[in-house]
Amino acid sequence: MEIRRRELFFRSLGMAVCGGLSALGSEQEKKDSMKTEAEPFFKLYPVGRVEKKGGQVRLRIFEKYVDALTGLDGFSHVLVFYWFDRNDTPQKRSILQVHPRGNRQNPLTGVFACRSPVRPNLIALSLCRILSVKGPLVHIDKIDAFDRSPVLDLKPYIPAIDRHMKDLRLPDWLGR
Repeated sequence: MEIRRRELFFRSLGMAVCGGLSALGSEQEKKDSMKTEAEPFFKLYPVGRVEKKGGQVRLRIFEKYVDALTGLDGFSHVLVFYWFDRNDTPQKRSILQVHPRGNRQNPLTGVFACRSPVRPNLIALSLCRILSVKGPLVHIDKIDAFDRSPVLDLKPYIPAIDRHMKDLRLPDWLGR
């Protein structure tokens, strides 16, 4: 039996992230997706959770991944990849166009052309300032995530790699 990487990804995410997310929905949806899709599947495991308490924001990294934090305290900023778990429904995953920022005055825009939290794959990214790294806790200044959102990965911000782009072009709605 051939198991595609995408199917493994969604199955594992449904089991691993927040203990019970349904990534593909009903059994019939799973069967239908296997018939019509030829894309590979991927498997992700959360490495921690976002914690927001009393005005403080931190990333609690699971014990088995704490060693991966070694050296992160030498950086000022970190790219945090997390999962928009509160939007993980088949209906929200099927939304492909939105009015950016929820403003109906903005033109209908594809989700790949904005930062909408509804999208086919609910991967989110925030650049965060590191305040401190203590044991399994990475204290950050802020993040556009809910409390208990699953953290998928951390990458240090490195200017030579994550450089600022010149000659940027942005849509008009972004200036509003």
